[in-house]
Amino acid sequence: RGVEPAPTVRLRGADLRAGDHSLADAVGRALDQAGRIVAASGALGDTTTATPERAAALAREAGRPLLVVLDGPEEMPPLLAHRLPAWTAATERWLRAHGARLATACRPEHWERAGALYGPEALHRPATGDDGTGLPPAVVLGPYTEAEARAVREGYGLRETDLAEADARHPLALRLLAEVRAALPGEVPGRPRREEVFTAHLDLMCLRTAVRIAAGTRPLVRGTAVRRLAARVTGRVHEAARRCLGPGHGVLDRASFEELFPWREGWAPAVLTEGLLVPAGSGYRFAHEELADWLQAAHLDLDTALHALVHAHHEHAPEPGASTGPGAALGNSAGGLGHVPGGTAPGPGHTPGTTGPGPGPLSTAPDSGSVPGSTDLAVPGDAAPGAPPVPRHRIGPVLQALLLEHRERGAGGLVPRLAGLVEALARFADAGEDGEDGDGAWWAARLLGESLRRVPDPRPCLPVLRLLADRIGARPGRRPAFAAFGPDFWRGLAVGEDERIDLLRRLVTADPPGEDRWFGTVAELLVADPRGVQPLLCRWFGDARPLPAAPDATVATAAQALLHAHRALAVDDLCEVLVATAHPLAEALLATLARDETSALCRAVDRWAHDDGRPERRAAAAAYGRLVTGRATAPADRELLRYAALALLARPADRALHGAALGLLIRDPESRGRHLPRAATEPGVPVDALVEALATHPEQVLDAFRTRLDAPGGDPAAILEALAGIDAPALARRAAALVRDHALRHPGDAPHVAAFVDRRLEAGPGARAVLFPLTCDLIRSRYVLLRRALAPVLAAPGTGASRHLRDELLDVLLEQEGHERDGAGAGEPSVPEVLLTAAAGEAERNGGARTRRLTHRAGLLCVRTPEGAARLDRLLAALVDERPVFTELLCGWIVAAPGDWAPLLGIATLDALRGPGTPMPMRADGRGHGSLRPA
Repeated sequence: RGVEPAPTVRLRGADLRAGDHSLADAVGRALDQAGRIVAASGALGDTTTATPERAAALAREAGRPLLVVLDGPEEMPPLLAHRLPAWTAATERWLRAHGARLATACRPEHWERAGALYGPEALHRPATGDDGTGLPPAVVLGPYTEAEARAVREGYGLRETDLAEADARHPLALRLLAEVRAALPGEVPGRPRREEVFTAHLDLMCLRTAVRIAAGTRPLVRGTAVRRLAARVTGRVHEAARRCLGPGHGVLDRASFEELFPWREGWAPAVLTEGLLVPAGSGYRFAHEELADWLQAAHLDLDTALHALVHAHHEHAPEPGASTGPGAALGNSAGGLGHVPGGTAPGPGHTPGTTGPGPGPLSTAPDSGSVPGSTDLAVPGDAAPGAPPVPRHRIGPVLQALLLEHRERGAGGLVPRLAGLVEALARFADAGEDGEDGDGAWWAARLLGESLRRVPDPRPCLPVLRLLADRIGARPGRRPAFAAFGPDFWRGLAVGEDERIDLLRRLVTADPPGEDRWFGTVAELLVADPRGVQPLLCRWFGDARPLPAAPDATVATAAQALLHAHRALAVDDLCEVLVATAHPLAEALLATLARDETSALCRAVDRWAHDDGRPERRAAAAAYGRLVTGRATAPADRELLRYAALALLARPADRALHGAALGLLIRDPESRGRHLPRAATEPGVPVDALVEALATHPEQVLDAFRTRLDAPGGDPAAILEALAGIDAPALARRAAALVRDHALRHPGDAPHVAAFVDRRLEAGPGARAVLFPLTCDLIRSRYVLLRRALAPVLAAPGTGASRHLRDELLDVLLEQEGHERDGAGAGEPSVPEVLLTAAAGEAERNGGARTRRLTHRAGLLCVRTPEGAARLDRLLAALVDERPVFTELLCGWIVAAPGDWAPLLGIATLDALRGPGTPMPMRADGRGHGSLRPA
């Protein structure tokens, strides 16, 4: 193109010969043939000097380098294809040496191998960069863009609605439809699919061919006879397509062509003139490659083809199933897609295809011109030893055969075959095969991927997609066999977003450590459509599979982290999605949002509180309002929480939520005074909310606590725990008085009182002024339940802040027990026994000295009565069996001072100490041998 176009030599792959050393040989033949034509026209000069080198030099000197256009290099002879690396290297050297350029138009399957044979610097790199196909640098010619398709339709006189939407930008479909519409007398309703356009175009070509043949007959044939002749032409075209499946790589050899379309009867000129077939080297091929694939697919034995190309590579591969249609079977015979020992033209009544979307037209009119002497097609066996593999560019008929199965039989015909390809790929992946050398892995991956991309609606194939995703996800890391099914493949599938996200959930476990290809893809989808993807990611919360890329994470927790990381994209929508998801991870993420996105959760609480139709939303408003209220500091957020609480209080039917609503109101200083009187009498108000009001309204709050503590089911544990957190001296003193009164009125709540004391002990020396008199009063009360509950608290080591005070109070307790009689009831331990048990349990933390003092004093208190001594014996024997650290300490104490411990040791204890599992240290000084027998 342009004002001064480059000197161009146009070649086809069929123009190459098996013995060519490089492209220069084919260029020389083309120049020689052009020279003879020029010489025949009477031009002056010696055309024999037009060598490739001379032509390239002249073009270079003129500033317009020689351009060689090689179309369809797949048609090169099989032997040359076998020598493709050497031929490519020689061609590249010749192009460099003479400054020529080469433009190649081929299938992606051919360029995948051929492009990799050129040096990286030799290839043109498109300005658009990597197109995601995984091919060597190339200009990928796909469907028209919207603007291009519009311009082409205008040029052809077509409307946008004349072709099915899925094929509206398909170049060949638009061109053939225009030819068909031009031949029709009027408007034709409907929006045909690509296959229907192919069928109509084939009908038209066969009819035109029949008209040409009829025009050369005498007498002239008209009307019905022409239609019968068109049916015979159709039959022979189908037979030609069937024979193209043979060893000719899609080319019909000359003998078969002349057999099917005799020159003497005018068939060959008619077919060639109409452009249905065109010359290709020493044979003929169909003019349109995609139409040829579609036509040949109707005659392919699909199951045999899949077995030969894929399944036969495995030792236990399934045998090919029953033939899915008449015609050729796909084989591995030398150089071809199938081995055709003979062929048959359509005989009487034979219909070589189908109507509708399949190849047609197929009249049942008899064909009196059947070819004699042919035999039925034989199904090929295994490839002959040393036979070259089936060329990859011959994938077209196999792929079209799979799509034909889908059109004719639906998912039931396609899904089982695709599932077989998935399982084959999994076997290839496990075996470490990647198809680089032309084995079955490449065929399985390409057939599977292209079939799933090209089916009009892949949703019926979702079982296959799920199976494929599961097989990939079960094999972490990058497996070469699955390389074609990267993120771009799953992003490009015409499935719903919910189905796509579910498929990616199955795939995320394939990410090895250090990679996040699949989670990166999910993140991109989330960023592109947060409102649509957020609810889909919440469905992952039930997937507990571990992630190899993060051993401590699961699919569920990773989804939770992803939602949190991208929360800012649509945080309000995220709150709505999470509250609708009944799962602990959703609740945990909402709790995190209360901390990180307080304003958003306040808005959500306000929305939920005003939701008239969903009581569960109002319950969520009460629950998460309590969670967020402590963090809401902005006036607008507090106002939203007040409105939400008032909305909940305004519903008498939501009585169970009124306590939480009042809790929200009394936490807010602005509304506390108005609603505290009601909150003080409402049992459902959270205790921590009342505690916040203690500083401003101590009398009302303490009265409310006293009332709750006295009421049945008043939850004393929560109230006393809340009171233990009060540090202000004046309030702490009043809280301690409340606890003392409650303990003396309800000694059954002694464990909760002890927990209060334990927590206040850790407040440090500042709590002593209030806590010491309170605890002494409890110890000196007449309730053994209180002393028994306080004993383990005081015997515990605590921290440095509480240890001294614990020891003081422990001395008070031991002194008090010295004045008490053994008040243990039947089956209940005495206070000294509780102390002894606590000392043994905390022996490692308490240290030897404190444990010895406590054990000895508690033991002496026990042996004041015979019954107490017997119970002490049983207790010590049990502790020796259960507490190895305490046992070791006890043995040491006995050896060091046997006289001090002799009164405390009974028969059961001595037997336990003499047991085989008990270490018995021996004294190293003095006389004796360490006997435990008292002196």
